Amino acid sequence: MQLIIATRKSQLALWQSEHVKEQLLQTHANLKITLEGFKTKGDVLLDSPLAKIGGKGLFTKELEESMLRGDSHLAVHSLKDVPSFFPDGLVLAAISKREVVNDAFLSEHYENLTALPKGAKVGTTSLRRRMQLLALRPDLNIISLRGNINSRLEKLKAKEFDAIILALAGIKRLGLDKTIKHVKAFELDEMIPAASQGALGIESINDEKILKYLECLNDENAFIETHIERDFIKTLEGGCQVPIGINAKILQDNIEIRAIVGLPDASKLLKEKRVIKKQDYVNAGELLAKEMIAKGAREILKEAESMI
Repeated sequence: MQLIIATRKSQLALWQSEHVKEQLLQTHANLKITLEGFKTKGDVLLDSPLAKIGGKGLFTKELEESMLRGDSHLAVHSLKDVPSFFPDGLVLAAISKREVVNDAFLSEHYENLTALPKGAKVGTTSLRRRMQLLALRPDLNIISLRGNINSRLEKLKAKEFDAIILALAGIKRLGLDKTIKHVKAFELDEMIPAASQGALGIESINDEKILKYLECLNDENAFIETHIERDFIKTLEGGCQVPIGINAKILQDNIEIRAIVGLPDASKLLKEKRVIKKQDYVNAGELLAKEMIAKGAREILKEAESMI
């Protein structure tokens, strides 16, 4: 059986596709797997913030079109880049074991966020990160930072920024945490991650035979945690374009859920924390979203959209 994985050409995307390829070959030695590289709109349009040019789908559209044409069978995404709805004929086939979910502070000169001087230049394009940074340090000068991980790190080393904020998962997967002097993970209570951060989502054509092969990639804990997070986003009807943080963390028989919505400048914030029983996960994301909607979350997000 021959499988073709459609992939973006960035170093991290290629690592993720190779990682899934290796996992599949460990379980199914009879498979022949090749990678087919594509440039997505999100890789090309680097001058504008994602929120202004269309959000998450920019990283998946070309790969999905390749699968729908029959040129490939599956694609490996950072699950946080995957929209809640899939085109007809495609499905979310598996969610792999999660890497660390935290955001990380990176700097060549400063140990952590507290050590930054007043008015320091901090790079991030994420409205969610911007909001939470300004809640912690209103004096910071937050500057847009797009591009792949390597180009962002180059800008940091070239002293364009005093610090930048990235997902720790990507840096660790590429072993780049050893190339920066100061790498400090934010605690979950300091900065709530994006929905599905640290998880890989395997999207594939809706073909029973192929889905059977991909079953081995599934991780139960990652499935439960990201189910809560993606349901929360879906119920709030919020995507990349608005500042939302949501994280579910399994702790034995319980799940700790943290959520935040607000304005990009942190002038309005709505933050919640819950502990639920693991068996109650199915509706947990939707219920928390509805509670926050009752407290004005939709109005805040509408206002946030008008500020972008």
